[in-house]
Amino acid sequence: MNTVFVTNFVYIISSVLFAFGLKFLGSPVTARRGNILSSIGMLLAVLATLFNGHIISFQWIAIGVIIGAALGALVAFKAAMTQMPEMIALLHGCGALASVFVDWTAYQVHGTVDLTNTITLYLSIVIGGLTVTGSGIAWGKLSEKIPGKPILFTGQKWFNVGLITAILVLGVLFILNPARHDLFLAILGLSLVFGVFIVIPIGGADMPVVISVLNSYSGIVACTTGFVIHNTLLIVVGSLVGANGMILSIIMCKAMNRSIGNVIFGAFGSVVKKAAGEKKEAKAISVEDAFLVLENAKSLVFIPGYGMAVAQAQHAVRELSELMEKNGCDVKFAIHPVAGRMPGHMNVLLAEANISYDKLLEMDAINPLMETVDVAIVIGANDVVNPASRHDKSSPIYGMPIINADKAKTVFVLKRSMATGFAGIENELFYYDNCRMIFGDAKQTIQALVAEFKSSQQH
Repeated sequence: MNTVFVTNFVYIISSVLFAFGLKFLGSPVTARRGNILSSIGMLLAVLATLFNGHIISFQWIAIGVIIGAALGALVAFKAAMTQMPEMIALLHGCGALASVFVDWTAYQVHGTVDLTNTITLYLSIVIGGLTVTGSGIAWGKLSEKIPGKPILFTGQKWFNVGLITAILVLGVLFILNPARHDLFLAILGLSLVFGVFIVIPIGGADMPVVISVLNSYSGIVACTTGFVIHNTLLIVVGSLVGANGMILSIIMCKAMNRSIGNVIFGAFGSVVKKAAGEKKEAKAISVEDAFLVLENAKSLVFIPGYGMAVAQAQHAVRELSELMEKNGCDVKFAIHPVAGRMPGHMNVLLAEANISYDKLLEMDAINPLMETVDVAIVIGANDVVNPASRHDKSSPIYGMPIINADKAKTVFVLKRSMATGFAGIENELFYYDNCRMIFGDAKQTIQALVAEFKSSQQH
């Protein structure tokens, strides 16, 4: 049987599996099935590629598989849930790096065939190069290896304009004379530098969007690499990932009432704003007093944020929610699109704790109900519940849709201190009359509330 026919047939099956896998990832209920389908599709694609016969050395492939599998297993077992955002950023960078190596090898071995091949090669190394270093910087910011706030310097925008201009000019020269290896390396080098300087000015609450955009870039570079080496599967899969990442980025930007251009080029968060209005004192409350309020509550909404991930409090939250329901309370969870450090961060954590999906409500679904809620518990969330976004035109988050936690009859905020959130903006909710602060580790606080409930039941 013709090996090319078999390979292309398996590629079609893999593409279908990837498409359905991506569709199933759109819902927490079917996400696991989506992962399995996508994994099967990738396995078939790899086997079909090996079967095709254009393999230089199976020995080196076997070594690569062993090393990659060992590193993958190590990361999967060692990485905590709080490290998921930076790990995903790193994986995007690794995918882009693989594409760059494939492009480089194809260019060194075969050169360029025609104008279309040259242009796609140029686009591939530019997008791939900036995705590699951009993902590395995102990983550093999310893991706090480098400062998470925007890094700015005088003349930064003009420096970036100069980089873009140089990349474009060298690109034209390369397209006109594709045999110039020095131009290829110069373009790749400048693209790697540009990736650094396009991400360092971004910080604060914009990092989830950056992760999504980098995901899109990694898909686009896979697609362009497919054109370079004439691989239809890479073109299809890269297009799927690129489109998915871009659509997700647009949805998240819409949730923040901002544009992608403003996120990428706006250096959001470079100026820290204080809450408007008269300065008040935040009111603290003890766990014992908070329990008395919760004991009489008929409705409760948990609003999780990155603080819940840091404290690993999701399992304690599930236990408290179950005790509240046994006490006759209606319990829901409010999920903001950009809560945490990556898209769907809170959904993943709550799913890990086996909290029912139907209790997780998106921002638009929960906000109309907030005025009827007895108690809202904000767990480590800051910017996504800041009322300043509704009225303070001087605030960097003005116009950003938030979860209306302040509309609840009583608000408990679980935080370690009065420090600002990831966006570096003071939250005026903390000073509202219906808000009470419970300071300390969120997991320990929730466990203490659970203990109070169990103690009262015993008596």
